[in-house]
Amino acid sequence: MSDPDHAWTEAESTVYRDLSRYAVPQRETQIALIVDRVARSAAIGDVLEICCGEGLLTAALLDRLPDTRVHAYDGSDSMLAATRQRVGDTDRLVTRQIDLAATDWRRFDTPLRAAVSSLAVHHLDGCGKRALFADLFCALAHGGVFVLADVIRPATDAGAAIAGDLWDDAVEQRSLELDGNRTGFDLFRRADWNHFRHAALDPMDQPSTVVEHLDWLREAGFTGVDLHWMTAGQIILSAVRP
Repeated sequence: MSDPDHAWTEAESTVYRDLSRYAVPQRETQIALIVDRVARSAAIGDVLEICCGEGLLTAALLDRLPDTRVHAYDGSDSMLAATRQRVGDTDRLVTRQIDLAATDWRRFDTPLRAAVSSLAVHHLDGCGKRALFADLFCALAHGGVFVLADVIRPATDAGAAIAGDLWDDAVEQRSLELDGNRTGFDLFRRADWNHFRHAALDPMDQPSTVVEHLDWLREAGFTGVDLHWMTAGQIILSAVRP
């Protein structure tokens, strides 16, 4: 499901926190779309965030859904600490350290209103994604929604080249908007973070195509499988447990 010889490290968590403000295209828009899709869920119950990172999405979910508890899970101690610090003292946050490829964390005492994940599931191979989608289907309440934001694998070399160009352009523009210079973009390039140009450099990245995601979600039993946003080889989609 994931490569045991290339596990995520705290050093990589630090790099992610440093670069993600530049490297995640339309970051605020992505967060707003995910939260809005969860808010439209017909179900009630808790919300799960898989691989919460530094807690930006977790905080937005808690703010938009004042009567909802969020389970924020991650494999990194420092990411979980950053999430707790960002959110502050509240009994509506539950944090847990997990191995994304393991299955023990996928069971809940009561059905979930929603499960969300941003930029994490691509660390699972195809079999791992299929298994995760099936387990999340079982964890959701009827009417519950799964929202996924992630990197995908273009189906063609031409598609990968386009995605790589768009990602570079997005990061450069983001760097200029945030800092007024290209320093953030230079950091992004030096770190070889553009998967579509340096895929062979990071064995932890195992993205799948858009079509594969849609097929595996339907195979798991989801309906209303829909693509809401896509740019630079990254997508947001959702699916509902009927």
